[in-house]
Amino acid sequence: MSTPDVTAQRSSRFEVNRALPAPLFHHVGVQTADLETSQAWYAEFFQARTSWTLTRFSELTLSRLPGITRLVEMVCGPLRFHLFERPGSGTGTLDDGATQYQHLCLEVDSPETLRQWRARWLEVSRSGRYSFRSEDGPTEVVVDSDGVQSFYCLDPNGLEFEFTYVPGP
Repeated sequence: MSTPDVTAQRSSRFEVNRALPAPLFHHVGVQTADLETSQAWYAEFFQARTSWTLTRFSELTLSRLPGITRLVEMVCGPLRFHLFERPGSGTGTLDDGATQYQHLCLEVDSPETLRQWRARWLEVSRSGRYSFRSEDGPTEVVVDSDGVQSFYCLDPNGLEFEFTYVPGP
């Protein structure tokens, strides 16, 4: 009796829908208990503008997000952030072991732009207009062996962003 080729089985399983076009990234949803603070921070830090606001929701949305009161779309170039308020959310501790998106990576066009984003985070944070769920500031900019440069920072809700510069083609 021969043993099945597990690698071949896994590979063929992923090739089934190969003809489907790749989806495009549309938005990231950010749940918050303080929509005004989040909206102000995304406007100041990302220089995002409010695109639209919702206060009435479908049954599907209400069943998925019980207690949702408002949803605001913030737009920064091609990035869309859907900030939605759910009173009582964000009151637990940040759990490193929870299954969640760990961070969102945003690519910039130069090392200088990368440093400008880090400086903006520091400027906005030091303004005193925002309280952050975590006291962690941005990391230093690090450079890996391939010349990729990056730093990490948090929004007021404790959500992590990576800003990265990838050199070359």
